[in-house]
Amino acid sequence: MQDGLEIGIDGRGVARVTLRREDKHNALSSDLIAALTGAAEALGADPAVRAVVLTGAGESFCAGGDLGWMKEQMQADAATRAAEARKLAGMLRALNEMPKPLIGRVQGQAFGGGIGLISVCDVAIGVETARFALTETRLGLIPATIGPYVVARLGEARARRVFMSGRRFDAAEAVALGLLARAVPAAGLDDAVEAEIAPYLACAPEAVARAKAQVLSLGPRIDDVVIEASIARLVAAWETPEAAEGIAAFFDRRKPGWALPSDR
Repeated sequence: MQDGLEIGIDGRGVARVTLRREDKHNALSSDLIAALTGAAEALGADPAVRAVVLTGAGESFCAGGDLGWMKEQMQADAATRAAEARKLAGMLRALNEMPKPLIGRVQGQAFGGGIGLISVCDVAIGVETARFALTETRLGLIPATIGPYVVARLGEARARRVFMSGRRFDAAEAVALGLLARAVPAAGLDDAVEAEIAPYLACAPEAVARAKAQVLSLGPRIDDVVIEASIARLVAAWETPEAAEGIAAFFDRRKPGWALPSDR
């Protein structure tokens, strides 16, 4: 294990990539982002790997951005913020375009960037108790770099239901939105994931890779132009008074100035 990431490959060629920052709810740090990028590249190039499972350890799948990273961004200049956003965007792209089937094993809650990770999986199975939210607007930010993948996964109409409000939703709604394929009891999670893996082991690996590439080519365009635009939007959001107030309020454990008394 390194940089909060554990990787194992079984005898069938099924790789298991586990986020292991349990004490931080598997929040995305710079090191973890780099490790995930490297894992996607290495597993994608390994001819012995037939499928990849992405999961987390502990009670959370991924709680979004690391708090230390957020503090650093509060003090950073625009160029530094863009560079950090570009690393996150590169990780998401590497996972999204990895020429192996990527199966999300969502064993706990997922917020912000965690929903981005689920969105780049080819299929995701979650536990019935999991909770989800795109919380960025509560901080005065927007789901920018993850946005292209979330909208591609949910579709515009369904994305509008959760993309801007920051509200939490349960696993049943995650299924209805298309974020999860299924929600199952915790005791049945591994069996449900295995049911997704098994068919691939009867398929020609290179044909699977070509089929995935075709799906991506036919879906919403997520190229350099779209990715750079998402980075620019995030950097612009960081520059706003709302972001300064929202993030300061978060660390001060108070409501931001725009939150009405009825806000929950």
